[in-house]
Amino acid sequence: MEYTHIKLEKADLVATLRLNRPDALNALSMELLAEFSHAVAAVGGDESVKALVVRGEGRAFSSGADLLFFDSVFEDLSRLPPYVRRLNDCLFQLEELPIPTIALVHGFALAGGLELMLACDLALAAADARIGDQHANFGLMPGGGSTQRLPRRIGMQRAMELLTTGRWLSGAEAADWGLVLRAVPPESLDGELETLLAQLRGKSRAGLGWIKSITQQGKDLPLREGVALEGLAFAQYFATSPHPQEGIRAFKEKRQPEF
Repeated sequence: MEYTHIKLEKADLVATLRLNRPDALNALSMELLAEFSHAVAAVGGDESVKALVVRGEGRAFSSGADLLFFDSVFEDLSRLPPYVRRLNDCLFQLEELPIPTIALVHGFALAGGLELMLACDLALAAADARIGDQHANFGLMPGGGSTQRLPRRIGMQRAMELLTTGRWLSGAEAADWGLVLRAVPPESLDGELETLLAQLRGKSRAGLGWIKSITQQGKDLPLREGVALEGLAFAQYFATSPHPQEGIRAFKEKRQPEF
C-alpha cells in the first residue's frame, strides 16, 4: 500500500510512523486512519522491529479529528459511527502491538491527538507543546477514549479538570502530572527519543511483547488475578521462547545477550 496521509520508515530496529497532513495540523481524517491501521499492522508483523515511534510532520503532533468531516456529518449522521469505530480500532491496535510504542509530541496534541498519545505506551514531549482534550470547549464530547484512558493515566480529579474545562497543559506541566514521561526543550526532543530507543534496541522483542501484553491485560484486574495472570505468562514464555535461556546464559558468561 502506498501512503499519502502518513509516512512509514524503518531503520535500526525502529519503525517511525509520521502523520503527514501538516497543512491540517495532522488532523485524523478517515483516509489517514485507514493508512495508519495498515501501517501499524505491517509493523506488528515485522519481527525485526523493536519499537514504534508515532510523530507528526510540520507544526503539530495532531490537532485531533478532522472538523471538516464532523461539520459534514450533520447532513448524514450514519457516517459518524464508522469514523468512531475506525479511530478506536487504530488506538486499540497501538495498545495491542507487541512492541513498545512512543508518542513524540511537539506543537499541539489536542482532542483526538491527545487520545492518540494516550494509546501509546510512552510519550515524550517538547516542553512548549500544548496538550489537552478541548472537546468541552465546543460543546462536544470525546469519542476516542479520553474519558477512559485519561483517568487511568493521571487520576480521576485531574482528568475531570482537563475533560470539563478544556484547558491545555504545556509539555512541562504534562510531565509534572505524569501525562507524558518526560518533557525537554524542543531542540532536545529527538535526542531524548534516541536515548530511550538506545535502551530498547538490545532487548528481546519476544520479551517486550510478553511484558506489554500482560501489563495491558492486568492493569484493570484485582491484584491477585493480575499476579496469577503474570505467573501463567511467565511459565508460558519460558516454555515457548529461547530468549530466557539465552539471557541467563549471557548473564553467566558476563556478556550481552544476543536476541
